[in-house]
Parts: sequence; C-alpha cells; structure tokens
Amino acid sequence: MATRDSLIQVTDLKKYYNKGAIKALDGVSVNIERGDVMVVIGPSGSGKSTFLRSLNLLEEPTGGSIVFDGVDITKKKVPNAQGKLVKLDIDQHRQKMGMVFQHFNLFPHMTILDNMTLAPIQVKHMDKAAAEEKALALLDRVGLKDRAGAYPIQLSGGQKQRVAIVRALAMEPEVMLFDEPTSALDPEMVGEVLEVMRQLAQEGMTMVVVTHEMGFAREVGNRVLFMADGKLLEEGSPAEIFGSPQHPRLKDFLSKVL
Repeated sequence: MATRDSLIQVTDLKKYYNKGAIKALDGVSVNIERGDVMVVIGPSGSGKSTFLRSLNLLEEPTGGSIVFDGVDITKKKVPNAQGKLVKLDIDQHRQKMGMVFQHFNLFPHMTILDNMTLAPIQVKHMDKAAAEEKALALLDRVGLKDRAGAYPIQLSGGQKQRVAIVRALAMEPEVMLFDEPTSALDPEMVGEVLEVMRQLAQEGMTMVVVTHEMGFAREVGNRVLFMADGKLLEEGSPAEIFGSPQHPRLKDFLSKVL
C-alpha cells in the first residue's frame, strides 16, 4: 500500500516470454519506501534480476504498473504539470536510479576519473571542474582517490565494483539498484564492496539489492523479499524471513544456503 514515504509502487508486475510460456515475473506487487534497504533473495531463475531491471525499464514489463516518484513509468504518455499528456521521458527517470551490475561496465579506454565524470558532464551538463571535484571526493570515500588516473584494467575486481558504485552515486540518485554486485568477485574482494553498501544503508540511501549474500541480507536489509518461479512468495523483516520462515519453498531454500 502506498504511503507518504513511498518511492516506488510495483503492482501486479508481469514479464512473459515466448507468448506467455515463460513467466519470468508473474504478478509481483511491492511497495518500496524512502530509506528502505530491500534485499531480494531466491534461487537462480526466480525472477530477481528481471524484477530489479524492470524498475528502471531495462526490462519492459508485459503487464502491471511501476509508479516511481508519483509517475507510472510503464505508460507511454504521462500528464505534465499542466495535466496535459506528454511522452514519458524514461531517461529523465533513470537519472534518479543508480544501477550497479554484476560486471562493472566501466569504459576500458577511459581513466577512472573520466568514467566517473562522463555522465554528470554529458547528462547533467555539470561543469568539468565541479564534476571532477565531486568524483575525487567520492573516490576518496571508497579509498580509491589515488587511482583516479588509472585505467580499469589496472584495478582489481573489488576496486572496479567500488568505482561502479560511486560512479552511480555521482548522479545523485534517489534509489540505488544492485544486481548481484558481488557474484563476479573473488571471495576476498566481496567484503570491501559490501562495506561500501553497508555505509550507504547507514546514510539512509534507498536501496534494492539482489544478492546471494545472506549475511548482508540479514544484517543490513530492513526488508527481505523471497522470490521463486517469478512470484513473490514471502516478504518480511530479516528476523521474520530468516528466523521464522513460513512458506515451504523459503524453508527449503534457506536449508540449502545457510
């Protein structure tokens, strides 16, 4: 149910493939509030990443609605301030959603600093000096200011993922979407990335995180969604999901991953 603090309301979200034979999302409804750290767990193929990628229309839903900041972004046309229907500018809404993928998606031919400043300068028309100052401050925050002039190939996987996170933060998003941000990392690099995410959560950033890191879900999330077979089967606090799971499918899943 939408509240005054609602940021994203997802209602009956569906994503079908092959004329409905494959139901990647099958009627998912959830309300994401400002400041939520919502962690999405479930087996592979459960629809977790499809759900996350639908939030900024990287996946175009087959049905349902996604209301972000009061605008249904699944509609081709939306009312403007004067109430007139105009074409939805999805790029404008995507600017408010930072996205971090499994793989870092850094431009290999550009330095870390140039990777950081590209979108603020090109999309937000930020002054180059101001963009660089902000980028260096963000890199400093994750302990990588000294690597600003390096190229992605010169960084470890954990360092690249930390850059990917602060690159998204450089656009000052309202929500951060993480699609299994540690799954491509060597085990010893996972902790450094989760620590950055933990700090973001403590600062009140709204986050939706698809992850297999159950420790993070339990310690940092304030809400946990369990998905299987394209459906949202259970939702609750970490204490409820991990301490007293109700759905048999969730109980079976946790018995294998904990």
